Amino acid sequence: MKKYRVGIAGYGVVGQRRRNFIDSNPHFITTAISDVTFNKKRKQQDGLVAYPDYNLLLDHDLDVLFVCLPNYLAADATIKGLNKGLHVFCEKPPGRDVNDILNVIETEKKKIGLKLKYGFNHRYHDSFIEAGKVISSSKHGRIVNIRGVYGKSRIIPFHGGWRSQRNLAGGGILLDQGIHMLDMISSLAGDFDEVHSFISNEYWKHDVEDNAFALMRSKNGCVAMIHSTATQWQHRFRLEITLKDAMIELTGILSGSKSYGEEKLKIIPRNDGSVNGAFNEISKVFLQDNSWKREIDEFAEIIVKNKKVVNGSSRDALKVMELVQKIYYSDKKWRDKFDINLPTIKKQ
Repeated sequence: MKKYRVGIAGYGVVGQRRRNFIDSNPHFITTAISDVTFNKKRKQQDGLVAYPDYNLLLDHDLDVLFVCLPNYLAADATIKGLNKGLHVFCEKPPGRDVNDILNVIETEKKKIGLKLKYGFNHRYHDSFIEAGKVISSSKHGRIVNIRGVYGKSRIIPFHGGWRSQRNLAGGGILLDQGIHMLDMISSLAGDFDEVHSFISNEYWKHDVEDNAFALMRSKNGCVAMIHSTATQWQHRFRLEITLKDAMIELTGILSGSKSYGEEKLKIIPRNDGSVNGAFNEISKVFLQDNSWKREIDEFAEIIVKNKKVVNGSSRDALKVMELVQKIYYSDKKWRDKFDINLPTIKKQ
């Protein structure tokens, strides 16, 4: 069995966690890493070669590149990895703005046979997978509307403060964390062509948002609303999906910090006989986070079996980045403050 040699660009919390599941896959083996915390090239005790710069890592003998870098480096590293003939897995977001992912797609088009996948990890959580099965079964009818809240208590400006600087991050809490929920909603409900929003940085005073409120409507009439926030003093994840004859409620998300509570799925059927609403529900709690392993195992299978990237493709990345951009743009005060424009998107 061939072992694909993997390099990890960016060896912080996410890069280290990715490595655990990369090395547990029978087709992958991590051979080299890079991070700004390494002051020179060196061999680690575990046998990995460590580089201080991802450009040096790219000269290592690799088959696959995992990009776990800050937003302002993500697209550049992805493009360079593809140009080196590597399969690439890149964490979300794919860059700072829509133009970053468009540049990646232009390179991807020229690299037939190479696989590019983006780490929209929340799609792989058990609660979301179960919700998707319920919806696709059509047992409870079509999606009527969606409401979501995803928040934590601050924007963490680590590694030189790049997360709180617009020129490096591209955006704040919406691009950093809310993008997960937008991806989940879009994968269920399709494209949203009408967007209204209020964006604010009034609390933390960074030049990126600490709160984003968005109200969106799709062509088929599904309305979704989301609050992405960095002023949620008790961390929260909540996604409510109203179907014609039931409501699906996702609360909590199993994360590394364990700060969002237990991951739970509820199915609440509509009760026609009571003005007080439904009293019955089916509830399921998930105690183990299988999302990281599931995501990497899928990527390995895509490479080994030459399969199409279905979840987390560059098209998915472009779609959700366009939606983020629309949300920023639709608040006129925010748009004027930071001179935000909607790029012209050619049909991909």
